[in-house]
Amino acid sequence: MTTGSASSLLTIALLLALIILLISLFIGLIRAWLGPSVEDRFSAILLIGTGGVAILLILAIVLQIAALYDVALVLALLAVVGTVALTQSENTHD
Repeated sequence: MTTGSASSLLTIALLLALIILLISLFIGLIRAWLGPSVEDRFSAILLIGTGGVAILLILAIVLQIAALYDVALVLALLAVVGTVALTQSENTHD
């Protein structure tokens, strides 16, 4: 296998992973919208944050844009802050 075909195979695999992640995010949005309990919505929001970071990292590799790594890092940090904020707000309501 030459490097050209290996590179195209890698690109196809990354695009397939991107499609799977987008489907996962769509399912997470549906669960966040329809979720019967707060725990379902909370899990869906965490899935959306994690999936968003993964999508940005794959796009950074495929498109070769280094700034997307920084955006993914900021999104990951915001997801942690959001998780802490939601957890704290749920603790105060109990």
